[in-house]
Amino acid sequence: MEQREVPGDAVMTRIGQAIMLLHAGDREEARNRFGIIWSEIGEGAALHRCTLAHYMADTQDDPGDELAWDLRALTAAEGLTGAVGTDPGAEHRDATAVRALVPSLHLNLAADYLKLQHFESARIHLDRAWDAVGVLEDDGYGGGIRAAIGRMEQRMRGSAAGE
Repeated sequence: MEQREVPGDAVMTRIGQAIMLLHAGDREEARNRFGIIWSEIGEGAALHRCTLAHYMADTQDDPGDELAWDLRALTAAEGLTGAVGTDPGAEHRDATAVRALVPSLHLNLAADYLKLQHFESARIHLDRAWDAVGVLEDDGYGGGIRAAIGRMEQRMRGSAAGE
């Protein structure tokens, strides 16, 4: 996922540094740094909470913990955008960035629920991911998310066939 940083946003810079650690394979250090930032920001900016929780989920070893962090990310997004992805008049400066995360948030939740074999919940979130892709640009990020949703669709069909 592309990091969309607000100029002069020190918290987002720190989150970005932890994301780089995660992408470099240092999940434990990334998880530690995310935890420190999470405790510092508390009920801070929804964009910070959403972004941090979205990536913190990827550092978890337990599928239930991963789900809990992905749910935190979606809750933060909903708090910022109202009805997630459907409030085009939102004036908040971070609303556009968060709306661009919504398809990925639902995709991650679909994957979490699939791991936990909660197929109905996985289907609900995959459908919501499809519903939200209209906010994405036709760029590398948007194309990557659309492709990942398509791959998840195939996995879901395979899981349903194996039930």
